[in-house]
Amino acid sequence: MSGSSAQTDRLRAALAGADAVVIGAGAGLSTSAGFVYTGERFEKYFSDFAAKYNFHDMYSGGFYPYATLEEHWAYWSRYIYINRYLNAPKPVYEKLLSLVKDKDYFVLTTNVDHCFQKAGFDKHRLFYTQGDYGLFQCSEPCCAETFDNGEIIQNMVTAQGYTIAPDGTLTAPEAPKMAVPTELVPHCPHCGRPLTTNLRCEQDEGWYAAAERYENFLRTRAGQRILFLELGVGYNTPGIIKYPFWRMTDGNPRAVYACLNAGDACAPDAIKDRSVCIDGDLADILAQI
Repeated sequence: MSGSSAQTDRLRAALAGADAVVIGAGAGLSTSAGFVYTGERFEKYFSDFAAKYNFHDMYSGGFYPYATLEEHWAYWSRYIYINRYLNAPKPVYEKLLSLVKDKDYFVLTTNVDHCFQKAGFDKHRLFYTQGDYGLFQCSEPCCAETFDNGEIIQNMVTAQGYTIAPDGTLTAPEAPKMAVPTELVPHCPHCGRPLTTNLRCEQDEGWYAAAERYENFLRTRAGQRILFLELGVGYNTPGIIKYPFWRMTDGNPRAVYACLNAGDACAPDAIKDRSVCIDGDLADILAQI
């Protein structure tokens, strides 16, 4: 459905009348907030890698088989820094928080950029299902432990010649180095193997605790007027958010399903009478609400 005022009014009413709100957030939400992986932002931080390897977006560069760990971490340290430790260019997450902060809410997200916590969402009401750019873990893995990487990521970035301003923004040298010093390559303190990013890998105790909190939230709100608010979720991993939201809405006659997405806002026929589908930029939609 299009982003009509009637649909926006229905969503506003569903939010106001909800006993609880379950937010399901995908990559589209961060894209709307300005975390885009192509174009000017990619060129600003990765033009040297693009020229050398002929890829044209951050996502592709993350899969490139670099010959050394020093070059691998030169790329990934920039990637992690700008997508985890810098604030999003647009206050979309802050706007979302203003809409739900007085509601009984929980957030399920496949995003790994920490935007929810940086915007002020209660960390005990968040479940990052696919990990966190701000964590390393053993590549083996020899254990389920994770390690904060903020300091080492900053050291890797500055070792390439970048300057970090007090507000966190980066200033690039004329010719950034495309490798980090060997001594900065992270290794597991237990087995000595290289560390890797905490993405879709073995999870730590915090992950399982968040999963339990999410399950308890759903269980204790069963049968209530729940708004399942899906934001920017595509079909890369629909089994995490989209399909469960459809199923839970279908199973609760008091629930409402809302799908906000640019170019792909839809709901199955079984729940169409209790669905609000709005096609458009999430920043614009949330501002209208």
